Amino acid sequence: MEDFIPIFAIFAVFGTLTAIVVGPTWLRSRERREMQETLRHAIDKGQDMPPEVIEAMTKDVSKNLPSRTKDIRRGIIWLAVGIGIAAFGAITGGGFGDDWDGNHFDTGMLGISAIPITIGLAFIALSFFNKNRD
Repeated sequence: MEDFIPIFAIFAVFGTLTAIVVGPTWLRSRERREMQETLRHAIDKGQDMPPEVIEAMTKDVSKNLPSRTKDIRRGIIWLAVGIGIAAFGAITGGGFGDDWDGNHFDTGMLGISAIPITIGLAFIALSFFNKNRD
């Protein structure tokens, strides 16, 4: 019986993470499918669709379109994450040792921070090319 406790713990952790990620997506797609089925039946019976229904159906599509503001916002957030990782690496020496010789810029944390900084710069560059504005 004690052999099953670690296996159960692993399944509980990954099952919870999966439920948190997949659950809302699945519920949203199910709701969308039911709404489309209801509209399909109404159209088959010859009823007119009110503009509010059409607007509600297209709201998610227009909400997820990239825009300049969203790109700049994402870029600044990614830049801040990268700068935070770089600052953490510079202050603590990367967390890979306790030598305080004053040279904290040779750690791996600065290399890791280059990834979110580059992503942030890419989002900011994309904001200049994006024609959609909100």
